[in-house]
Amino acid sequence: MNKILIGCLLLIAISMNALSQVSGLAEGLISTQDLFNTSMNSTVFCYRIPSVLKAPNGDLIVAIDERNLSCADLKGNENINIVMRKSADNGKTWSAIRTIIDFPLGMSASDPSMISDNQTGTVFLFYNYMDLNKEKDIYYIHVVKSTDNGETWSKPEDITSQISKPEWKKDFKFVTSGKGTQTASGLLLHTLVNLNKGLHIFGSNDHGKTWFFKDTPIMPADESKIIELNDGSWMVNSRVNKLGMRVVHISNDEGNTWLSRNETSLIDPACNGSIVRYKSKKYGNLLLFSNPNSKDGRKNLTVKVSADDGKTWTAGKTIYGGAAAYSDIEVLKNGDIGLFFEKEEYKENVFVRFSMKWLMGK
Repeated sequence: MNKILIGCLLLIAISMNALSQVSGLAEGLISTQDLFNTSMNSTVFCYRIPSVLKAPNGDLIVAIDERNLSCADLKGNENINIVMRKSADNGKTWSAIRTIIDFPLGMSASDPSMISDNQTGTVFLFYNYMDLNKEKDIYYIHVVKSTDNGETWSKPEDITSQISKPEWKKDFKFVTSGKGTQTASGLLLHTLVNLNKGLHIFGSNDHGKTWFFKDTPIMPADESKIIELNDGSWMVNSRVNKLGMRVVHISNDEGNTWLSRNETSLIDPACNGSIVRYKSKKYGNLLLFSNPNSKDGRKNLTVKVSADDGKTWTAGKTIYGGAAAYSDIEVLKNGDIGLFFEKEEYKENVFVRFSMKWLMGK
C-alpha cells in the first residue's frame, strides 16, 4: 500500500472520529438518524415529544408534535400538528414525513402516545387537544386508530368523558406522551395526569371499543409509564418534579390500591422517561428504562436494565452525554433496541439503534 493511499485512509479515519465526537453519541451504536428537524420544513418552529412503537406487523412508527408558531406547549400554541414516519427495516430507512392530525388554526393537538393491540392488529394513537379560540385552557383527550400498521388512521374520537371526571373540565390534565402497554391478557393500559388530583390509570378491556377509568389517584406522579410485571401486578414509573429521582408505584389488585417507593437508582431531572420489556433466550426477561440520567438538568441520556422486574437496575449505558430530554424506547423485530429522543434543546429528534450485546456488554 503506497504512502498516498495510507495518508488518505488516515484522513478519513480522523474525519470520521471528529464527526463522532461532534455528535456526542455513544460509540458502538448500530445507526443514528435525525428524523425531524426544522431544516426539513421551513414553516415548522420545532418538533417535540417523541413516540415510537413497533406495529403488529413489526414496522416501526414514530410520531411527534409539529409545532408551527413557536415551540410552546399546547396551551400556548395555536398550531400544533401530529406527524409521523415509518420504517419497515428496523429503522435503517424511513418514509417521508406524513401528517396524522392537522386541525385549522386555533385548534392544536399535542403529546402523541401509542399502544399496539397485538391481539387485534390495531394501533391506537392518543393526543391532547385544545381549541384555543373557543375554550382556551380546556384540555380534551382524543384517540385515532389504525388497522393497517399506521398506513391510514381513523377520524379522531373524543374520549375525555370516559377517562376523566366532569368536575375536572378546567383542570390541567393530559395523557402521558410516549406509549401505553398491553398486558398478557390483552388489557390496554395508559396513564392520565391531573397535576392537582393525581395520576390515574385508564384503559380498555374490549380492544378500544370503550375506555375505563380507575378512580384511584397515584401520588406523587407527573408523566408516567405503566407496565405489567411478571407476576401480573402493575408497575407505574413516574416523573416527580424537584425530587431528583423516579418514584415507582406497584398495584397487586389491578389499580385499586398502590404501594409507592422512591427509586434512588433511577435519578431524574424531572423529565418524561420510557420503559419496555425485553425477552430473549440469551438475556432472559428484562426491563429497559431510558431517561436523562442526571439530577441537575436534562442531559446524559441513559438506558438501564433490570433483571428482577425493577427491584434493582444496572448503572446503564449512556446514549448521549449532552443535552437530551424526552425519550421513547422500543424493541425491534430483529431483537435490537430503538430509542427515539429529543437532542440538544429540541434542535434534533434522533432515532438510534443498538444491540443487546452492546447494552449488556456480553
